[in-house]
Amino acid sequence: MTRTAQRIGRLLGGTLLNLAALGGVICIAAVIAAVFFSVSLIMFKTGSMSPTIPAGSLALVREIPAAGVQVGDIVTVDRSGLLPITHRVVAITPGDDGAASITLRGDANTVNDPEPYLVTHVRIVLLSLPGLAGVISALSQGPVMSVITVAAATLVTWAFWPRKSESRSPRHGAARVT
Repeated sequence: MTRTAQRIGRLLGGTLLNLAALGGVICIAAVIAAVFFSVSLIMFKTGSMSPTIPAGSLALVREIPAAGVQVGDIVTVDRSGLLPITHRVVAITPGDDGAASITLRGDANTVNDPEPYLVTHVRIVLLSLPGLAGVISALSQGPVMSVITVAAATLVTWAFWPRKSESRSPRHGAARVT
């Protein structure tokens, strides 16, 4: 292998290793945020919050008590036997023991949701990123996760694989025995 090829290999390997390390740091930060700050991700399948949050968006949400909700907030509420719903708060009626009855409406809808939701906590939308739900969904498929796992394991094995010491190389001043 030529010196140029070795340099390119080292540069490519180092770059890939740095990207993997960055991905690991992001994953660790996400776990810490989820555990200590009650944040999580949700994906939008419908356009009921368009144009504010279009279908296919990924949103970062944080769980808060119902008493912290204000009219105009975009919140996710759980529904018994159904998927959670994320809409804008249009009315709040405080209840007992920190509960609240909140009325929601999607930005793309012309009428409020049929019934108010009685909640003790909600997940408030902190930010949304259009188009990322599809990327996350694709990356979480079994075959894709398998390829990512094998690629990461290969990269780590390559990075820590024992190599010949460069000090033995004739190019670095070591004596050559003939």
